[in-house]
Amino acid sequence: MRYKLIKEINPNYTAQEQVLTNRGIDITEIKHYLNTTDKDINAPECFGEDRLKSAAAALIQTISADKNALVVVDCDCDGYTSSAILINYLHDLFPAWVDNHLKYFMHEGKAHGLSDVMDYIFDRDFSLIILPDSSSNDYDYHARLKMAGMQTIILDHHEADKISEDAIVINNQLSDYPNKFLSGAGVVYQFCKYLDKILGKDIADNYLDLVALGLTGDMMSLRSIETKHLITKGFKTENLQNPFVYGMFTKNSFSLGSHITPMGAAFYIVPLVNAIVRSGTLDEMELTFKSMLKHEAFKMILSNKRGHKPGEEERVIDQALRTVTNVKNRQTRAQDAGMDMLETMIKENNMMEHKVLLFLLKPGQLDANIAGLVANKLMAKYQRPVCVLTKVEVENPNIQLTSNPPQPFFDVYYRGSARGYSKSGVESFRDICLETGCVEYAQGHANAFGISIPAQYVEDFIAKTDIALANMETEPLYYVDYIFKGVDVSGDKILDIAFLSDLWGQDIDESLICIEDLKITKSNLTLMSPDKKPTLKITLPNKLALIKFGSSQEEYDSLLTDGYIKMNVIGKCNANEWAGNVNPQLLIEDWEITGQSKYDF
Repeated sequence: MRYKLIKEINPNYTAQEQVLTNRGIDITEIKHYLNTTDKDINAPECFGEDRLKSAAAALIQTISADKNALVVVDCDCDGYTSSAILINYLHDLFPAWVDNHLKYFMHEGKAHGLSDVMDYIFDRDFSLIILPDSSSNDYDYHARLKMAGMQTIILDHHEADKISEDAIVINNQLSDYPNKFLSGAGVVYQFCKYLDKILGKDIADNYLDLVALGLTGDMMSLRSIETKHLITKGFKTENLQNPFVYGMFTKNSFSLGSHITPMGAAFYIVPLVNAIVRSGTLDEMELTFKSMLKHEAFKMILSNKRGHKPGEEERVIDQALRTVTNVKNRQTRAQDAGMDMLETMIKENNMMEHKVLLFLLKPGQLDANIAGLVANKLMAKYQRPVCVLTKVEVENPNIQLTSNPPQPFFDVYYRGSARGYSKSGVESFRDICLETGCVEYAQGHANAFGISIPAQYVEDFIAKTDIALANMETEPLYYVDYIFKGVDVSGDKILDIAFLSDLWGQDIDESLICIEDLKITKSNLTLMSPDKKPTLKITLPNKLALIKFGSSQEEYDSLLTDGYIKMNVIGKCNANEWAGNVNPQLLIEDWEITGQSKYDF
């Protein structure tokens, strides 16, 4: 078991200060970071007031003239919430126009932007196209829409080479907006704040729960004070006004607790929305999106509950909450089947001989929508980078003149999802792939990205990554905030760190601590619920409890001795509340036995 201090301990820092400075929060900003206010929300005008004025004018003119508009719903959690914020806002102000003149388009599958929407648009009569969370770089499509007499508003956060000349672009990456960690939901929220100003309204904050869910779903950095404040405020229980968000909160209250945290949303809400996008039918996608619209969520529709009576009805929101769970379960079954298939390939092809688990699949062997999920699970289990790729033939314009009749060439690629194993100490598997010179592209994040490898370069890619990763550790490296010696572990520090639990999320990783050379005797050990879900409890002389969920009778018996077991332990800090008392706990993440004595003198 490997572990390393994130930074040397500063004896002048409190435990909370040590943890937050370890995560990149300046010591002078910590008090502010822990106590953000609405003053931390930037003015919408930072996007550029001319652009905001143009977008507002285009929208208001369309509404005033009773012309038709289209919202294109991008296919991820941020896309759903971005579009839902805008439609909810407009329906609250202009219900008749929204009901009669505002349509929305949902992609079938994981398409983005305008590529699959143009036929739909040109077959109908639209004056305005609104693109939340997408399309900043769809320049050719913007030009086509403009030539056809349509205006385009883009409310986006993705990077692009330039500002389109044929669309009104509101984008924090293409402006002086100071927070680059604002997702599409945040950009739409700020546009609604601007509309509030010019229309004399104050309703944009009614959709902060959707803003928080969108920011979390798109993994925006919680190091940003504005982003952190919007998520914290949006997830406050009194601000849960959206039917879907509130419904997910109540349905998952056992797992989420008394309120939604960024980590809670990331584990128990966002994956269900993403499952709908990846594995749902178009009807299931539309049902889920409707449940985010206040004017649609409580309408009655025909029930599809098991055992329902003919003609029985239920609310959209109730059917949607059940559907997202069913689709997630369906996705999990497909994911598990994919795992079984690929693990068989690992054994049959001796794939562990190489540093990267590179799967070359035939079309249809694995649903492309779950390739990334399966790659994640394999990466975590086998503790090494993974590429799950499917064979793709791309037509080459060259002609095979020797054939009769002449036929085009087909270039063969393997394309799919790649995941790097960050705990191995490799900061960017994507950079390593690019440096091989064997890839057509590797696009995305450092350790989660899409990749394409020409078939003729596959063997070279394997050989070069074996060399580049020759010294890569396959045992996880835990970055810890503290290393304590034996029973000198501080319960007060553990409790202080545990009280930061509402902050854990993107770039504010949950804290881990290490206890070295901990001596355990049988008097320290208890096995709770041995017949149900065994939980091992180690109670130290200072009353600190170390808890290991998912233990077993066998594991408990292996630690019993007349002497002592010496171990190093990695754990997460937790506050255990019982009967009005709050006590520190360490939830064991990993351990290693480093020594044993038959007798303890």
